[in-house]
Amino acid sequence: MKLNQLRYICEVARRDLNVSAAAEALFTSQPGVSKQIRLLESELGVQIFERSGKHLTQVTPAGKEILAVAERVLGDVRNITCIAEEHVDESRGSLSIATTHTQARHALPHVVKTFRERYPNVSLHMHQGTPMQIADQAARGSVDFAIATEAIELFEDLVMLPCYRWNRSVVVPHGHPLLQESPLKLSSLAAYPLVTYVFGFTGRSKLDKAYREQGLEPEVVFTATDSEVIKTYVQLGLGVGIIASMAFDPDRDTGLTAIDASHLFEPSITNIGFRRGAYLRGYMRDFIHLFAPHITEQTIERGIAARSREQRAALIGELEPLLGEH
Repeated sequence: MKLNQLRYICEVARRDLNVSAAAEALFTSQPGVSKQIRLLESELGVQIFERSGKHLTQVTPAGKEILAVAERVLGDVRNITCIAEEHVDESRGSLSIATTHTQARHALPHVVKTFRERYPNVSLHMHQGTPMQIADQAARGSVDFAIATEAIELFEDLVMLPCYRWNRSVVVPHGHPLLQESPLKLSSLAAYPLVTYVFGFTGRSKLDKAYREQGLEPEVVFTATDSEVIKTYVQLGLGVGIIASMAFDPDRDTGLTAIDASHLFEPSITNIGFRRGAYLRGYMRDFIHLFAPHITEQTIERGIAARSREQRAALIGELEPLLGEH
């Protein structure tokens, strides 16, 4: 059994059993990947993947168990490399972060700037995607951290720590009738078509919940993953926008006015997650503290040690009163 064989089966599983896509991601050939998978199955005496002709169709029950162990083995290999790098030079390495556009554009720039000044020999890699993709990348160990509001809590293999809370603003063109209402009522907002985030992005679930609780149905006419795109289409007159308040800049967003909507919606909490069992180098722990100053070394260790849902919920409950606002 070879490590590369484990890498191949894990990558094929990640790529929805598309061997060609897995080979491309691994910078190798499709026949080579197929051959190594066959050799591994022959050595183990079980099939990892079911087939129909030349195509893989699904993971076998044995394959599911093998893949779970293979992911852990590959995670441990990465940990060995990290430990060695830490002892060779604790200030040199790389840090990969998966996050949404809103976090990358509005919450992270100051943190990244400070981190780079402190660790000039650490290369930073930012990956953007859906919250589900982001959490999955962290759970698989393909990135060091996931930073997101939605979906991250669905992954049991992630240590999840709350970083800050935030709420929303309604964005309208200058002179819009909603500017005459103070405080803004959800029933008044419901009279207008909405331009907002795709469901599953940036706290969208809280928006839908607020409408449901008042027996209202939002008329969502346009959705996007990017706050800048939402504001553009509000300016074009498609509807009123609902975005994260941190995404509005009165100096830059000319022609638009933001109305505080924090009284209409529950606040959302952005979390940072990392794979349980991952080795966190010193600069990685420092990044967490820069992003969320209330998360101390002791808090990180408690998060790692918290195994049950009850333990995790208790830790999050202790941290939530300490959260800052964005």
